[in-house]
Amino acid sequence: MYIAYSALNQHNPPQNSNNQPQTELQQRYEAYQTVCDKYRHEIAAIQKYLPGWTPKFR
Repeated sequence: MYIAYSALNQHNPPQNSNNQPQTELQQRYEAYQTVCDKYRHEIAAIQKYLPGWTPKFR
C-alpha cells in the first residue's frame, strides 16, 4: 500500500488546497482507482482482518 500512498501523496502541497487545479485532482483520483484495481487482491486480504478498510485518498 506504500506504492498507492506514494503515488497519491503530493510532494509540494499548495498553500491553499482549494486552488488545486481540477485536472490534477482528476488525474490523482484516476491513479487511485488504477492502483486500487491493480492491488484488489491485496486489499481483499487486508479486509479479511479489517472489514471495510480502504486505502485513503489524499
